Amino acid sequence: MHVKKGDLVQVIAGKDKGAKGRVISTNPREDRVIVEGVNMIKKHSKENLNGPRGAKQGGVETMEAPIHVSNVKKLKDEEKPAKKADKKADESGEDN
Repeated sequence: MHVKKGDLVQVIAGKDKGAKGRVISTNPREDRVIVEGVNMIKKHSKENLNGPRGAKQGGVETMEAPIHVSNVKKLKDEEKPAKKADKKADESGEDN
């Protein structure tokens, strides 16, 4: 897999083409990834009494569905420091 959890990716195919987001989880066996805010589906759940303190839980939940890893491309993060800029400052020999 060319992406891992936490990577910034862009969708290059499908209904959410062009969307950007972070990888929430990966499933290497099925070659699928879950991307934050992409491929949103509505899942209906039945009301039950198994919640905390016997609370009734149920209704419609919106969640991300997995997409195939070939439909995303990895983007470069802006958070990583540029190493080239640091080397130029060191080579100049200027004292600050």
